[in-house]
Amino acid sequence: MATNQSTWHSFEDLRKAAESGDAASQRYLGICYQTGQGVALDYTEAVKWLRRASEQNDASAQCYLGVCYQAGLGVPQELGEAAKWFREAAEQGDPAAQFNLGVCYETGQGVTQNYAEAVKWYHAAAEQGEPQAQFNLGVFYETGQVVPQDYYEAVKWYSAAAEQEVAPAQCNLGLCYQTGRGVPKSDTDAVKWFCRAAKQGDKTAQHNLGLYYAKQEPRTTSDSEETSSEPA
Repeated sequence: MATNQSTWHSFEDLRKAAESGDAASQRYLGICYQTGQGVALDYTEAVKWLRRASEQNDASAQCYLGVCYQAGLGVPQELGEAAKWFREAAEQGDPAAQFNLGVCYETGQGVTQNYAEAVKWYHAAAEQGEPQAQFNLGVFYETGQVVPQDYYEAVKWYSAAAEQEVAPAQCNLGLCYQTGRGVPKSDTDAVKWFCRAAKQGDKTAQHNLGLYYAKQEPRTTSDSEETSSEPA
């Protein structure tokens, strides 16, 4: 039975569509149980419906099911099983799953640690606009780990993530402007990005901003003294 969210006039309609075998309805019902949206939070029930959709090759459901195994929600924590479902979804082009699989490879959770594979999946997700993948990819390019060090490429991905309000990306972009790595040196732009990250609670950005203003204070005091010494 084919259906979509526009035909769900009630939660009961959604359940009936899921029970009839519609993968999209099964996925959405699973998410409802996983998040407590319109129904009592029930991770076991969430896994039940996400698994049914996943077995029908629904990529988004596979990614959500991977998260359940990764965090031990409704099932025993099994990192290998989490990576398996992330891979199923990632290979279908799901950006969230591609990012999650990249993290698995970077950290060695559920798979053998492999930075080259991590970069591969971060790149796939980043190209689709996944902000955390864009940030992580930027770090790899800035540090030159696995990929050739390329500050211009790092700035490209930091900028993409920063515009999507990823605070660490905003902080790192500010540092790039402050040091002139990959962009023309600009204290104005550095402060702009430090401020945006600092407002989100990024402690490194707050620290960098404090250092910047501390350096400006002696200069301001000196200027004031010079002005006051001039004859009226």
